[in-house]
Amino acid sequence: MPTPTPPSPSPSPSSGTCPLLRIGAGRRFAMAFPSWATLFFAGMMVVLAAVEAEAEAGGGSVCFDRMFGFGDSLTDTGNFLLSVPDDFPDPARNLPYGQTFFGRPSGRYSDGRNLLDFFEAFGLPYVPPYLGSGDFQNGANFAVGGATALNGSFFRERGVEPTWTPHSLDEQMQWFKKLLPFIAPSETELNEIMSKSLLFVGEIGGNDYNHLIVREKSVDELHEIVPNVVGAISSGITDLINLGAKKLVVPGNFPIGCVPLYLAIFQSQKEGYYEEQTGCIKWLNEFAEYHNRMLQEELEKLRNLHPDVTIIYADYYGAALNIFRAPLKFGFTVPLNACCGSDAPYNCSPSILCGRPGSTVCPDPSKYISWDGLHFTEASYKVVIQGVLGGYAKPPLSEACKGAEFKVSQLHQCTDNPTNTVSYDALSSFI
Repeated sequence: MPTPTPPSPSPSPSSGTCPLLRIGAGRRFAMAFPSWATLFFAGMMVVLAAVEAEAEAGGGSVCFDRMFGFGDSLTDTGNFLLSVPDDFPDPARNLPYGQTFFGRPSGRYSDGRNLLDFFEAFGLPYVPPYLGSGDFQNGANFAVGGATALNGSFFRERGVEPTWTPHSLDEQMQWFKKLLPFIAPSETELNEIMSKSLLFVGEIGGNDYNHLIVREKSVDELHEIVPNVVGAISSGITDLINLGAKKLVVPGNFPIGCVPLYLAIFQSQKEGYYEEQTGCIKWLNEFAEYHNRMLQEELEKLRNLHPDVTIIYADYYGAALNIFRAPLKFGFTVPLNACCGSDAPYNCSPSILCGRPGSTVCPDPSKYISWDGLHFTEASYKVVIQGVLGGYAKPPLSEACKGAEFKVSQLHQCTDNPTNTVSYDALSSFI
C-alpha cells in the first residue's frame, strides 16, 4: 500500500484558474446512494454566513484552510483504483467515466465531478486522494469506493463474506492519523490544522446496507445493523473530535428507493409498492429515512457531549428527493433511468454495467439524475450540494463559519482538465 509523502508546496494550476489535481485513474463501482430543495433559482446567489473568497489574494477561505473527506464511492477521487492492481477489471477505469468534466477517467464514479468536488464553494482546491502521491497541504480524501462503516469481520460473523474493499471507515481513520505527523509535526501545528479544517464524515454506511440488500437480506436484518452502522460513524466522529476537530459535516443516506439498479432488481406489481409522486420504491426509502433518523439522534448526543464542536448534518436525502419530486424544475427529463447502462428496465442491469461491452451512453447526461444506475450524474451532484449549501443542512453550514460572508452563485466551472499522474466480484465492486 502506498504511504503518504511529506507535503510539498501546493502545485500551481497548469493554466487558467483550476488547481492541479493529482488523481487516480478510476475506482471500483462502489457507493452508498444518491440522495435539493427549493432554492437556487437560475442566476440567483444565496448568501450564507460562512467563508469570504479571500482566494483572490491566493489564499484559501477565511474559515477553512483545508478539507478532509471520509466515505465511499460518492466522494472517492481515486483511492479505490489506487488500492487494487492495475489490471483490476473496474468499469470506471475507462470512458465514459469522466467524460463530462475531466475528459478522461478521474477515479470518480460519475461522468464528471462528485459530491466532495462541489464543496469547492468554500474556496478550496480539489482534495487529492490519500493513496496518490499528492500534496496534502489543502487536505486529503480518504474515501474509498465500496467502503463500509463496519469492518469486514462484522459481516463474516453474520455469514456474509466481504468481497468489497477492506478499507472501511475505521481504516480510513487510521490513514488520517498516519498522515497527520507529515502535515502537523508539532502539537501546536496539529491544533491549528484541526481547528481550521472542515471534515466530511461520509456519506458512509450506505454500502453496509447495499452489500446486504443485493444479497437479499430481509428488512428486519437491515434494521438490526443500523445501531452498529451509526455507532461506527459516531466512533469515527469521536476520534476526530479527540484529535481536535471543531467543524464536521456528516451526511445522511440518499433515497435508495429511487436508484435505477434497485428499481430494476426489485420490480413489483403490488399496489402501493411505489411512491405515487416519484415512482421510487417505498420500503427502501423508508429504510433510508430510518437510518437517517437514527444518525441524527446520535449526532445530537455528540453535540451535547461536545458543545464547542460544530457537527452539521447534511440532508442528502431531502436534497435528492426534492429533485425526484420535481425533476423538470431542475432540468432533468429522465429521472429514474440510468444514463449509462444497458437495454433493460431503467436502463440498468447488473450483467451489463456502464463502461462494459454492450453498454450504451445517453447523449446528454445533464438530463439524467442517475449516471450508471447507482451513482449520480455530475449535474445531480451539483444540485444536491447547492441544496445543502442553501438549506438542507442542520444546523446551516453558516454555523461552521461565523463572522465572514460567502456567496454561492453558480459553483465554479473551470476549463482545465487536471493532470492524471496515476498510473471481487462484479456486483460488489459495482456498489
